[in-house]
Amino acid sequence: MASASELNPDSSGAEEASAPPSNVRLSPEERIADLTRGLHTALEEAIDSPMRWQVLLDASATLWRYSGGNVALLMMQMAQRGTQEPTLVAGYKEWARHGRTVLRGEHALWVIAPRTASMQELILADGRRKLLPANQTAPADAVSRGKKNVITGWRGQAVFDVTQTEGTPLLVPRADAQGGADVGNLWSSLREVAKEHSFRVEVSGFQQGYTSGYTDFDARRIQVGAWMNDEERVAVLAHELGHVLLHGPDDRLGRLYGSSANHRGLAEVEAESVAYTVLRAHGIDRGAQSASYLAGWADAVIRAEKDLKHDSADGWVPTSRVDIAKSVLGRVTGATKGILAVSDPPGFGGKFAAVSADRSVAASPSYAGAPGPNASLNGPEIAGP
Repeated sequence: MASASELNPDSSGAEEASAPPSNVRLSPEERIADLTRGLHTALEEAIDSPMRWQVLLDASATLWRYSGGNVALLMMQMAQRGTQEPTLVAGYKEWARHGRTVLRGEHALWVIAPRTASMQELILADGRRKLLPANQTAPADAVSRGKKNVITGWRGQAVFDVTQTEGTPLLVPRADAQGGADVGNLWSSLREVAKEHSFRVEVSGFQQGYTSGYTDFDARRIQVGAWMNDEERVAVLAHELGHVLLHGPDDRLGRLYGSSANHRGLAEVEAESVAYTVLRAHGIDRGAQSASYLAGWADAVIRAEKDLKHDSADGWVPTSRVDIAKSVLGRVTGATKGILAVSDPPGFGGKFAAVSADRSVAASPSYAGAPGPNASLNGPEIAGP
């Protein structure tokens, strides 16, 4: 791992850190490969142990501004050092901007961050779309759609937890230390999320089957049972928002997970994991829920997929437990980030926020023909910072 004293504060781009304990400096490609292997191991352990999956969701509630993959990496590295869980993580320069310095001798934590470049989006004379570096001259017959930043690859980024720094006092509140959540305000925030996605929320005494809540995509309606107390209603609404954000008719994996009883089980794990993480971020702990059954449902989906024939154009198809864990964690934390950006829980969400929070949910970044750090990472759903 990198030592803080060996960082070059004047370097541009990603903060460079020294070699791991073996004193062998890793190349950018080796660093990404090392992080990817670590992520694979962390998720392998999480899917085999309901307790570890719950711990990962707990950490995602604290570090909700980070992707699920980077949360897993941060937790793994802190655990290897025998230190407490990370709460607020930033790079060397970012800490300096907030009046704090990294303690001498501290070793960096590593996360995966995108490499970006400014590109021109062009429509060629034959109708094809093309991305061209912003500093290159476009063909005379091409129509420009303007410039955009696109992801061109991935890099390891050195960061440090607040416990590795000193300087200007900084209060880092934790949701579970707030002495109770404001359930009324959380309910209002969740209704606002539903409204942003053109869904109305109805509290009704009518029960759909044996469920406490129900989402009707055709009618754009979320129904929540009137017989529950306020906290139970909030939990059900958060669960249904998980379905709204992840399992709509326009979502490819949402359609997959809703295609059979086996797949629907995995959809329930995703929705319940979203609800658990959202509530946990607001200091509400309702205990382990259906996330405990992730391994069982993952196996059921893998068996079902082996019995189906897929056109290669359909895209990603899960082939292993870890594939599914990566997908589920990335989708869950993406949806959770969109909800928590609206509900604004206590704390920093693991990193210093931008001036205005990004309320988009699992937005797909643009690419310039570059794959993620590993083919089975399922693209940006889990690899982003």
